[in-house]
Amino acid sequence: MSEKQEKNETLVDTPRTIKEVDEKDVVVSAPSGISTIIREFKRDKTALVAAILLIVIFLTIIIWSFFISKETVTSVSIMDQYLTPGTDGHLLGTDEQGRDIVSMLIASARNSLMIAFMITLIGQFFGIIIGTVTGYFRGIVDTIIMRIIDFWTVLPFLMIIIVLVSIVTKYNEWTLIWIIGLFSWQGTTRLIRSKVLSEADRDYVRASKTSGSSNFMIIFREILPNLASIIIVDSTLTFAGNIGIETTLSFLGFGLPNGTPSLGTMISAATDPDVLSSKPYVWAPAALLIIVITVGISFVGQVLRRTADARQRLG
Repeated sequence: MSEKQEKNETLVDTPRTIKEVDEKDVVVSAPSGISTIIREFKRDKTALVAAILLIVIFLTIIIWSFFISKETVTSVSIMDQYLTPGTDGHLLGTDEQGRDIVSMLIASARNSLMIAFMITLIGQFFGIIIGTVTGYFRGIVDTIIMRIIDFWTVLPFLMIIIVLVSIVTKYNEWTLIWIIGLFSWQGTTRLIRSKVLSEADRDYVRASKTSGSSNFMIIFREILPNLASIIIVDSTLTFAGNIGIETTLSFLGFGLPNGTPSLGTMISAATDPDVLSSKPYVWAPAALLIIVITVGISFVGQVLRRTADARQRLG
């Protein structure tokens, strides 16, 4: 027997430790989520800049909003009406009621982002629960729920929201959040259901069933962790969409209650032809902020989507 054959037999019979693994050996392992995200951001410089910009904007809004009282934002001063930027300490000027644009912008962004975040949270919670149940159990449960979603999806939800907002008594921010949340779970349900349908047929789920694990443990311990990347991507893009819905409703006058600052309300000042043409400092900052946030989230969402796809290919 040659020396080479003896060496090969020794390698087969005796497990090697990590130190004994030759540098030329190819070791294949599933990529970690953080390392994949960092790699994708390094490749996409635009998304990296967008992510940094979003972090700065969000931190600025959150921290600055703690130093702004509601009375400061909503107090009316007719004598300070339409002051130009830089006048009397108003960095971006004042609006038609003499309110400081910078304070209004921070308070409005805080409200709009908070509402969009809560709507996303509600939509993701119900979407994940319903999508997992329908995809895992299938059968009559899946058929009934999917037919309800088909009916729910074709409804003109924006018009229905406007009607509900108009007829509901004791209307406030939380009322608006729950009304919009009623129409924000269908897309997530469809996405989660399709992924659970494929995951439920995999070997690790069958092995868990064979070992006697309960359906609850299989769903929450085995399946849902594998859907984390999909859920993060969907939550990010849904959050951007919910910002647009809230600002659209506020622009039309069916969003936040009167007296509550919103980015949509600030932009609605542009419906006045004089303000639109000669006083852009009243509405342009809010419009610019919405564009920067939604476009930035879109770039970051694309990176997260590629990360999820890479993990599915290599994991």
